[in-house]
Amino acid sequence: MSWRHDSRDPRIRSDPKRCLSSNKPDQHRRTCLVSLWQSVDSTGSMIQAFLQRLAQFLDRPLFPWKKLVLGFSVGQFLLENWLLYRQFGVYQRTITPKALENEVNQETFDKSQAYGRAKAKFSFVSSFFGQLKSLATIQYNWYPKIWAISGVWLARFAPSFISGEIGHSLLFLFAFNLVDTIFSLPFTYYQNFVLEEKFGFNKLTIRLWVTDMIKGQLLGVVFGVPIMSAFLAIIQKTGTNFFYYLWMFMLAVQISAITIYPILIVPLFNKLSPLEPGPLKEGVEALAAKLKFPLTELQVIDGSKRSAHSNAYFTGLPWKKKIVIYDTLLEKSSNKEVEAVLAHELGHWSMGHTTKLLGISQFHLFYMFALFSVFINNRSLYESFGFHNEQPILIGFLLFNEVLGPTDSVIKLLMNILTRKFEFEADSFAVKQGYAQELAGSLIKLQIQNLSAMDADWMYSSFHYSHPILTERLRAIGYKGEKASKDADDEKPVKAADREL
Repeated sequence: MSWRHDSRDPRIRSDPKRCLSSNKPDQHRRTCLVSLWQSVDSTGSMIQAFLQRLAQFLDRPLFPWKKLVLGFSVGQFLLENWLLYRQFGVYQRTITPKALENEVNQETFDKSQAYGRAKAKFSFVSSFFGQLKSLATIQYNWYPKIWAISGVWLARFAPSFISGEIGHSLLFLFAFNLVDTIFSLPFTYYQNFVLEEKFGFNKLTIRLWVTDMIKGQLLGVVFGVPIMSAFLAIIQKTGTNFFYYLWMFMLAVQISAITIYPILIVPLFNKLSPLEPGPLKEGVEALAAKLKFPLTELQVIDGSKRSAHSNAYFTGLPWKKKIVIYDTLLEKSSNKEVEAVLAHELGHWSMGHTTKLLGISQFHLFYMFALFSVFINNRSLYESFGFHNEQPILIGFLLFNEVLGPTDSVIKLLMNILTRKFEFEADSFAVKQGYAQELAGSLIKLQIQNLSAMDADWMYSSFHYSHPILTERLRAIGYKGEKASKDADDEKPVKAADREL
């Protein structure tokens, strides 16, 4: 059979497994791989042709891009605050949900409701001023003005080796981020030193708050400059198919971040220490060994340094994992309850939730970069926002994200549906490990300690909550409460905040 004839064999071209598992000579296998590559290349060409046609269709003179973006922005603001208004009504209730009446006393419920109302009011005020800033940025052409100012500064004061579009873009980002940081300072101060302080959660000092901000800005420069430089350089050098290369680069960045974050970033802000020998350490190590979890480190983080909120998580590469437990969780939970929380977290690992979410995020990045290729040379888009003589890549990406804003709400809703499903699955996993009562107890304690919402409007929670509310999780676990009577167990589900509990 000739090489040319093999490459046209429809069985091979339509069935990659037949090709790769073939027992025929290497020349035949090379032919298979060539055919597969041609198929992939053909698909890529079809995608590119579609994107080019879409780009031509959307690049129309006098298209009202600015009005469209302003309309999207206002619409999204109104939607989110209408949902917040619905949730605020739930926060005004004075009766504990029936499913929690034996678990949460009235004083704790009232404090949780007050905390929810305070956060809702703060969210409305901060989002209102944030919306005014966004509208002013768009309406009064802040993008071209800051771009022009940063260009003048670059020409006058910067060394020649950082000139050009990439240097200009980095300076623009720095200036824009500086303005944004100054604008947000009063809100972050109020949130930490007034709102969180009032309810006993804030442990920050002014000095630590300022130090954290400075560290955050420095890290933004150290990591942001090379990443953004590479981001722009890839687009400049790889032509119309840049989104393939950009996607691969960002995948590498994300994987690197998974490695670097626990080693370099976390120690800059918190102290990590090994979990002391004892029953808890033995129990966690036994659980990890039972599940074949590649545990290499078991550490305690001083979360109480900044907040009284509790948590636990695992991090690391597939073959080398670290479990981190907040000291606040250890202080307020029994050993078995901490084990139950970690069994839930290991459930996420065992069922591949993290990997699945990473895969979804990669798909999201790929299609977003592919869509960006449609807008990157859209003259009408640039001109609508005051860029008449140049089309900087960074500006195009920012404007593209403004246009894409409404889809973020849809993606957020879909991701919340998925992550809530994952949370139920992880709870079920912990129950199967024998931690039903302990998991329920830890969830109730965490809810009380964090003053989390005891109830939620179903629309608000669908849009904003990545986790099911407590009553839903307790029902899924099958927890009835130690004090619940048989009659109470037999009752039909009641409704609180328009949601079956």
